[in-house]
Amino acid sequence: MDSYHRQPRRKEQPGGQDCKFCASLDPNFTKRDPMDRWVQGVPQDSAIAHVSENGHVLHLIFEIERKRAQTPSRSPELVKSA
Repeated sequence: MDSYHRQPRRKEQPGGQDCKFCASLDPNFTKRDPMDRWVQGVPQDSAIAHVSENGHVLHLIFEIERKRAQTPSRSPELVKSA
């Protein structure tokens, strides 16, 4: 069998559900490709659970943005050193 042109078997076809984390933070979530929205496995709603690499990267970007929004902004002053 030619491995490049093989037919995917039923068990190889990804399934899943939409990532609730991304859906709550991404305003363009509904416009994403379904493969980029889906998560499967445990833990659910995490970057590693995303079916596609694009979904994984987008999830990480929104995690970083959320963490940056939660941290207090630092003043532009330089910290005095010894």
